[in-house]
Amino acid sequence: MQNKGQNMNILIVDDDSLVAVSLKTIIEAGGDARVLATGHSGSEAVKLYRKHHPDILLMDIRMEGMSGLEAGREILKEDPSARILFLTTFNDDEYIRTALDIGAKGYIIKQDFDGILPALRAVQEGQTVFGNQVVDRLPEMLSPKEQGFAYEEYGLTAQEAEIILCVADGLSNREIAEKLFLSEGTVRNYISQILAKLDLRDRTNLAIFYYKHK
Repeated sequence: MQNKGQNMNILIVDDDSLVAVSLKTIIEAGGDARVLATGHSGSEAVKLYRKHHPDILLMDIRMEGMSGLEAGREILKEDPSARILFLTTFNDDEYIRTALDIGAKGYIIKQDFDGILPALRAVQEGQTVFGNQVVDRLPEMLSPKEQGFAYEEYGLTAQEAEIILCVADGLSNREIAEKLFLSEGTVRNYISQILAKLDLRDRTNLAIFYYKHK
């Protein structure tokens, strides 16, 4: 976890001024983050990001003019290392897919205000973060319609590719073991090897990787 003395520099963009002020108060009350600026539109997000280069951009999606997704796409095109965490009231599959496609570091729902600081700290540490409402639907939402995954390009075996597909389909280790006639321990070992090969943290990241590279 981020040490108290090491500040995260945050940029907040939300079209509701009261929400932006509330977020600033919540974030700075944690003691390990400071808010560099607040904005209220996608176009402002792009300008403020260029000016401040924050550690993390916390941004709404639906805003007047340029949306948060459009702003995020433009920012990430200019700076692929940008850490963008979307905070929105819209738990919409298409928005979530687009956020993943453009390279956002997370997608959380506004009602979970207690989870905002932990989410920011996780993103600062290099993790990808999703709110509970989003995580529950990821396996189904990211489940591929086709199995056109060129696993050889990533140094994976056919068995490992099959396990990745099972993870993307939302199967548990036990279900994967039953489907592929393996022990649960073997499945766990396979998943650990796959995560190491692809330099990924967890099953959620693995499902996202499959969706983006299939």
